[in-house]
Amino acid sequence: MAAARSQRTPLSIDEALERVAAHTGELATETVALGDAYGRFLAEDLHAGIDLPPFASSAMDGYAVRAADTPDRLSVVGESAAGSPYRGALGEGEAVVISTGSVVPPDADAVVPVEDVRGDTDGRIVVDAAVEPGAFVRVAGSDIAHGDPLLSAGTRLGPAQIGAVAAVGLGAVPCRRRPRVAVLTTGSELRPPGERLLDGEIFDANGPMLSAALATTGASVHPVPAAADTPEAHRAALERALENDVVISSGGVSMGAHDLVRSVGDELGVREVFWRVALRPGKPLAFGVRSSTLVFGLPGNPVSTLVCFELFVRPALLAMQGAPVLRPAWSAARLGTAVPRNPERDDLIRVRVTGDGLGAVLAPVRGQQSHQIAITAQADGLALIPSGTGELPLGTEVGYLPLHRF
Repeated sequence: MAAARSQRTPLSIDEALERVAAHTGELATETVALGDAYGRFLAEDLHAGIDLPPFASSAMDGYAVRAADTPDRLSVVGESAAGSPYRGALGEGEAVVISTGSVVPPDADAVVPVEDVRGDTDGRIVVDAAVEPGAFVRVAGSDIAHGDPLLSAGTRLGPAQIGAVAAVGLGAVPCRRRPRVAVLTTGSELRPPGERLLDGEIFDANGPMLSAALATTGASVHPVPAAADTPEAHRAALERALENDVVISSGGVSMGAHDLVRSVGDELGVREVFWRVALRPGKPLAFGVRSSTLVFGLPGNPVSTLVCFELFVRPALLAMQGAPVLRPAWSAARLGTAVPRNPERDDLIRVRVTGDGLGAVLAPVRGQQSHQIAITAQADGLALIPSGTGELPLGTEVGYLPLHRF
């Protein structure tokens, strides 16, 4: 993944996102059982195959009546229960006991709630007030009519969408395939958490962190054992990783003697699209492609890894599954304190968020260096501080990305 020849200066965040988007295509369609469809993206538009509700139904427990017969004393001639509709004809001066959601008899045009009725012991009820036609009746198709659009392609299926699909009787839905993502951490100093550290070694935080972040995107995670700082180890690891739809490496993308990801990637046919973004932390981000495989070379410091994932990798993975735009999902809030600006790079600072909606306020956490993952664990989001001179004053509205997604 040799340096992109035409890139002389770091790209802006928007320029980098545009280049990622230009190389990101949607994955193939597969049929997914409804029980497995939570979090998936629809590949096709869905239409209702039935009216919803499929019949006129009661919105209350009470009595189905003819509005013209009220107010009066009415004879109770039967019951319409859930799954057991009243089969007879409703004559003048008659009423039918009805449960919420049950079929309203065809000759009835209103429902009187049970609390608005006085009962007699001889099988009659008294309705003291006139009832309007249509009262407490759910008209067939009033939620959605047969053939109407239900959900559009690119919709991510959450609980409400799953409920709507189930309500119209669909047991399976067409969805984009989950992207297969290889996670590769690099560095001879890395050891898996739980093992004993020797002198100069550190635990691999980026691998578990990236796997956890990927779990929130719907991706299928395929970890690759950490690669030592040798060309042979990098080559073997990258060859294995490149069998997937996406490769995410961390570390080894700067200009040190042991930064081998880009040169070994170049040997393996990865064409670099860009290297370096005017961003802090995360400047040495590399992005390339080999055939349809996307290759993200993230910096090795944990906070840089996290920032680059949220800005570039997450949007790409969602777009591969059918999300309509490849952009971070920025929220807006106001700064709770003045924040200095960087004259050369946009800053993604770690913040605590208090309040919500238009009243949300962002307070920077102590410690903003790119290695401080323990402090970052106390933050709620990443706030974008655009490059420039001076500082952004207290109360300035800025965009932020929430952390700790589930």
